[in-house]
Amino acid sequence: MSKFKGYMGKILEINLTSGSIGEYTISDKDRELFLGGRYLSTKILYDELAPGTDPMSEENILIVMTSPLTGTNAPCSSRYDITAKSPLTGAIGHSNSGGNFGIFLKKAGWDGIVIRGKSPKLVYIEIDDDKVSIKDAAHMKGMNTRDAQEAMGEHGTMAIGPAGENLVKYSIIVSQERCHGRTGMGAVMGSKNIKGMVAKGTRKIELKEPEKYKEHIKKWIKMLQNHPATGDQAPRLGTAGFLTVLSMKNALPTKNFTRGTYEDAHLIGGEYLADKFLVKNYGCQSCPIRCGRVVNIDGKDVKGPEYEILCLLGSNMLINDMEAIMRWNLELDHLGIDTISAGTVMGFAAELNEKGLWKNGIEFGKKENISEVLKKISSREGIGADLAEGVRFMSEKYGGKEFAPHVKGLELAAYEPRAAVGHGLGYATATRGACHLDGGYMVYFEVTGPVNLKQFHYRSKPSWTALDQDLLAVISAGGNCLFTSWTFVPGIAFKAQGSKLVSDIITAVMTHSWPLIRAVYRMPKWLFKFHAPMLPHTKALNYATGMKMDFGKFMLAGARGYTMEKIFNLREGIGKAQDTLAKRFTDDPLDINNQKSVVRLDKMLPAYYKLRGWDKNGIPGKRTLKKLGLDFVDLSAMRNQK
Repeated sequence: MSKFKGYMGKILEINLTSGSIGEYTISDKDRELFLGGRYLSTKILYDELAPGTDPMSEENILIVMTSPLTGTNAPCSSRYDITAKSPLTGAIGHSNSGGNFGIFLKKAGWDGIVIRGKSPKLVYIEIDDDKVSIKDAAHMKGMNTRDAQEAMGEHGTMAIGPAGENLVKYSIIVSQERCHGRTGMGAVMGSKNIKGMVAKGTRKIELKEPEKYKEHIKKWIKMLQNHPATGDQAPRLGTAGFLTVLSMKNALPTKNFTRGTYEDAHLIGGEYLADKFLVKNYGCQSCPIRCGRVVNIDGKDVKGPEYEILCLLGSNMLINDMEAIMRWNLELDHLGIDTISAGTVMGFAAELNEKGLWKNGIEFGKKENISEVLKKISSREGIGADLAEGVRFMSEKYGGKEFAPHVKGLELAAYEPRAAVGHGLGYATATRGACHLDGGYMVYFEVTGPVNLKQFHYRSKPSWTALDQDLLAVISAGGNCLFTSWTFVPGIAFKAQGSKLVSDIITAVMTHSWPLIRAVYRMPKWLFKFHAPMLPHTKALNYATGMKMDFGKFMLAGARGYTMEKIFNLREGIGKAQDTLAKRFTDDPLDINNQKSVVRLDKMLPAYYKLRGWDKNGIPGKRTLKKLGLDFVDLSAMRNQK
């Protein structure tokens, strides 16, 4: 058990090879250092997984992990993580979802699950309080993610689709209609012959100071509802609301990232979706934002598309058919395929086809065969066998490495990095690969936000990128959706958009504040024993757990966990050489407002490493490890390599 509240105090351990079921012991020290979710899972994976393990082997470990705020009714706190060594990248793999499985897992009395080995047959795992069963799932073979969850019954469920069973490298796990979409966790689950999991229970989550917590949550919810981003923009337009803005500012990936603007953006944007197709909003449990879309297809109300697929199977494929994209979105979720990787894979395949490098029948502007191709990916039939391996594999087999949109094997998300160079740095350095969220979502401060940093001011971007990466990651580790970070930008900034003078002043102040951010990283964290009003997360952790969290400790936890993920990757041979982008983004200029732009990693990467206390090769120094409480890690052999 744990001395900290908010946690259930137990982690389930299952060995599918032997069939044994027990408990995995975790210390309160690790809870305090890594909180939960992706960070605590990374620490477990580092401790338990042998370096060089094949991600698809039974030796890989699959970890399901909640966080201290999961299920506590804090805003947007249904979040939980699934982590393993990624079959797509060979790096740390983790994926977060707002589905209900994490909440029900805690109700059953468990903070997480550590799964080892491989079942000899297809199974699903049933958790009912302390009763844990491994059950035959032969009747669920080939089922889509929706039907598989229904077959396991009510309560908290998650499942893979045909793509996961067939080990598609970017297959997903779905809980309700929310997806663990990135890094191929569905393939790891499939490699272990797990079709799904269901959890139910009767336990209650104990809080350290329940009355103070309750009052704090009321204020936090009101704050989110009154903020322009979380109370208006996100509920009204969803994530798709960014699409037309990105196109206007040359940051919308179009025709496999060859350009940043699309003439038909208005036909696939959030405004058009809201006007013509939106039935109602929906959101994850305990979410006051409600950014999810519900649309009607063939007389049925179903989950609508997010921004990423509208871009990557829209502008990126030169397709302007909103209704077709809505159908592909549903098909991909049911098949169990990541919409981001799928869209980027299709765009890259179309350019390979156009250049005559691989005649595959996939063409820009051609929509008639896309549903068929998606099914072939899920079954690994015909061209689907190569498409199922991802962009990196395709570039190595057919060519096109210079324009292959991936980092570390993970396909780029839907933002053109040459229009947001800090975002490009985030892609290059993100621990799980080209992820807009792990990368710090810098595009919000460069293009889509109410006020922005100077777009091509390279000197400011390393500091802002590291800060954003750490804050977003620790918010996730604590148990909240990353959209709760939007209140970090004061609501008054949205009013500043109406005045060019005020906007210019804010832009100048933000841009040239990078030395202050650098100073924050160098100063001792005891100087920051306060709660930042725009980040209610720290007080929530205080009242929930009793950890005495403050802004300084929160920032330190963010840097610690991010560095821990970097250390895992270094041990797997993934270092500075992989902190890069394809030459299309670093060498081929994109014309933005009469300025030729590329992502100058040569300018930004050294400063980024230095800020984090890593050496010129991206290896954390001894002082950094000690400062972060990671001095149990020995990197001396790596540092001594020339």
